[in-house]
Amino acid sequence: MLNILYFARLREDLGQDQEDLELPAGVNTTAQLRDLLMARGEQWQQALSTEGLLVAVNQGVSDWNTALSGNEEVAFFPPVTGG
Repeated sequence: MLNILYFARLREDLGQDQEDLELPAGVNTTAQLRDLLMARGEQWQQALSTEGLLVAVNQGVSDWNTALSGNEEVAFFPPVTGG
């Protein structure tokens, strides 16, 4: 079971801060997981297609080719801006 976390603006845009999801067959990477979530509709597409969107797996910053087995914590968060 994946534990998916949404941070900052994503949490607000999606109306939730986390969910548990059984990893479907054919979803093997963080990019494929993002695509699966974006298929939920326009709200999800807009939130998860943010330029510079970051992903972390098991609390380590990852890339979109990171493999998933189905027992990870996956976190999505928008790019951090400074000021």
